[in-house]
Amino acid sequence: MKIFPAIDLYEKKAVRLYKGDYAQMTVYSDNPIEIARDFESKGAEYIHMVDLEGAKSGSTPNIDVVKDIATNTGLFVEIGGGIRSMETVKKYLDCGVGRVILGTSAVTDESFLKEAVATYGDKIAVGADVKDGYIAIKGWIEKSQYSLEEFLSKMESIGVKTIICTDISKDGAMKGTNLELYKSLNEKYSLDIIASGGVSTIDDISALRQMNMYGAIIGKAYYTGAIDLREAIEVAK
Repeated sequence: MKIFPAIDLYEKKAVRLYKGDYAQMTVYSDNPIEIARDFESKGAEYIHMVDLEGAKSGSTPNIDVVKDIATNTGLFVEIGGGIRSMETVKKYLDCGVGRVILGTSAVTDESFLKEAVATYGDKIAVGADVKDGYIAIKGWIEKSQYSLEEFLSKMESIGVKTIICTDISKDGAMKGTNLELYKSLNEKYSLDIIASGGVSTIDDISALRQMNMYGAIIGKAYYTGAIDLREAIEVAK
């Protein structure tokens, strides 16, 4: 199983939100590349990044930071946050990003999603953010018409390979992840599913590994020291 330590970007800083709430933001570092280098020094090969400003504006205000990490570390970078056009997808891929994550746009703009997958294949991933069994969009503020199952079936049929599935109720709360949800999804779909939200102990990593999950994202648990990243990477293997 692949471990994706996470950096959320806001005003070129590494931050975390509590349950996606911009009013509950903690700044962890003014220098995100130092954190990325720390990830790498602990054995990480992958990094999950979200541009929280981009998620609001649909622009790429932190692309310099993303490019810096993609160019000056050996990490495989995946990035999400407000990616709504082919131009933005290309911009990120051209600066060394390995995979671009479509969120709200994958739900609301099917033609864009299909074009992106047709053009870039497995370099396109989709974020499935779950709230009360439905896909949430627009920074988790709105609930879409799709149930999680309907949405994942649709993604499979379009040819999406990788899904980042976040249980919003667990995100940043440090109370464990939704193992039952991930187990059922992993058994039902042939997608590569990355578990996100509430991965807060080595036991969570171990349980996800036993289910043969494709990957897991470690966010707040790294920053608070609740998970030792080096140990998590070893357990995931």
